[in-house]
Amino acid sequence: METNNNTQIQVVEARGKKQVHLFYCAESEELARKVAANSDLITLQSINWRNFADGFPNLFINNAQEMRGQHVAFLASFSSPSVIFEQLSVIYALPRLFVASFTLVLPFFPTGSFERMEEEGDVATAFTMARILSNIPISRGGPTSLVIYDIHALQERFYFGDHVLPLFETGIPLLKQRLHQLPDSDKIVVAFPDDGAWKRFHKLLDHFPMVVCAKVREGDKRIVRIKEGNPAGCHVVIVDDLVQSGGTLIECQKVLAAHGAAKVSAYVTHGVFPKSSWERFTHRADGSEKAFSYFWITDSCPFTVKAIANKAPFEVLSLAGSIADALQT
Repeated sequence: METNNNTQIQVVEARGKKQVHLFYCAESEELARKVAANSDLITLQSINWRNFADGFPNLFINNAQEMRGQHVAFLASFSSPSVIFEQLSVIYALPRLFVASFTLVLPFFPTGSFERMEEEGDVATAFTMARILSNIPISRGGPTSLVIYDIHALQERFYFGDHVLPLFETGIPLLKQRLHQLPDSDKIVVAFPDDGAWKRFHKLLDHFPMVVCAKVREGDKRIVRIKEGNPAGCHVVIVDDLVQSGGTLIECQKVLAAHGAAKVSAYVTHGVFPKSSWERFTHRADGSEKAFSYFWITDSCPFTVKAIANKAPFEVLSLAGSIADALQT
């Protein structure tokens, strides 16, 4: 039976495809199942996530012996510092099982907004995390492939060392596909809340008319102004990589509406929304004015996806298909 399985694997890989065994953390189980449903070449594997009495992880990788010579991947979610250590323990262990290759999928690189030192004493935690991930043991197939979506600051791609091969993906194709499905797709204008978002995404959306906003200081306040473009009469979609409190998006919506936007929607790849800040965007049951017609996020932050389920204006655009494709890279 084992010989037949090896023969099947060799046939698949001869066609340029590989059979991938996908492990996942507990909170990413739903996304992992969607990834596996996208491809017959992906088989889900499991880990026993247990703890000792003192709270430290007591972990067990199921079917570890069977992973020898196989292509293995792990779907991570670093949603809080408390879950990072147990996942890193698994991430460091999997390449050492004599696997043919190892891929780490970390859709949201969470420390990415803390990437710069502005004064002596600041700690750039994004650099620290990149150093930790850069020291993942090398597998038989070579360095770990690290798949990340829409990293917050472009310079962070240079933080990673030579022991990993970062593959930077984007959720923007999912947004473009969804926009073309809208009844007013010919009236879409893309807006960016600042120059950083424009630099990151404008080349991927250059077939849409654009509006660029900017934060300007007015006395003690920082307010949002339209720097260029005209939103009048259009369905304007604000595009950014992530949202925390959502304050900037709300200020952008107000400015766009004041300049004649017919509708305003938003897209972010990573809906972080700490302290349930997504609640300020939900449509009220009383039918009062809806500031955002749609609010699209991906499933890179699993806890947010569960929290906003069936709550307008939120829609989830799943990364599952894109992740399945990336595992064949």
